[in-house]
Amino acid sequence: MEWFLILIVTFFAGMGAGLGTGFAGMSAAAVISPMLITFLDMDPYMAVGIALSSDVLASAVSAYTYGKNKNLDIKNGLIMMASVLTFTVVGSYVASLVSPNIMGTFSVFMTFLLGIKFIVRPVMTTKESMGDMSVKKRALQSVICGVMIGFICGFVGAGGGMMMLLILTTVLGYELKTAVGTSVFIMTFTALTGAVSHFAIGSLPDWRVWGLCVLFTFLWARVAAVFANKAEPKTLNRATGIILVVLGIVIMLFTVLK
Repeated sequence: MEWFLILIVTFFAGMGAGLGTGFAGMSAAAVISPMLITFLDMDPYMAVGIALSSDVLASAVSAYTYGKNKNLDIKNGLIMMASVLTFTVVGSYVASLVSPNIMGTFSVFMTFLLGIKFIVRPVMTTKESMGDMSVKKRALQSVICGVMIGFICGFVGAGGGMMMLLILTTVLGYELKTAVGTSVFIMTFTALTGAVSHFAIGSLPDWRVWGLCVLFTFLWARVAAVFANKAEPKTLNRATGIILVVLGIVIMLFTVLK
């Protein structure tokens, strides 16, 4: 019975996380953590570590798929990643001094509202219009936005993927596919850093739960990324919006149950 429960919970957790990652560059921690805590009664710190490690391969395969379809900005992605990683540490330090409970539901509501945004006001920017911004200006904005994303991610403990997608599409003017591709590229490294830190500081995870979460998240992220890169912009916006809205509602329910 225990094996069956683990299989069911990890399957749906991996499916939600994988679809969110492949379609919208969403962090797996936003889906996997509350499900493991709620249904498997797992220690929250360990649940986040498993979620982050599940994010690594899922983000990597998504980034590869988007990159193969020329929907990835590696240059500015590296610039943003450097500032995100640096200020995630700063945000974590500040969070240790100030209780972040008031901001605890930040990423959940953001996921829901961002989903509504993609349905009501889809991102219809083209790659041609992306070239209108100068290289220096985009690089500078990447640094500034990376600082904001990193600090919030470190302070709240979640929301990095959603913050990146919002910033890339609204501030930096990326078209949706390139925004998601760049977001999952950055998340591959941020998730790896977070996962290693969690397991180094804490204990090793339950290998059954860890292995199944990694496998299911990877498979669903691959499916979502392949579909997303073939979809028309309008269809992709709607699909992304619907997935984010559904995940936002589900996560809020899990938070209440917890």
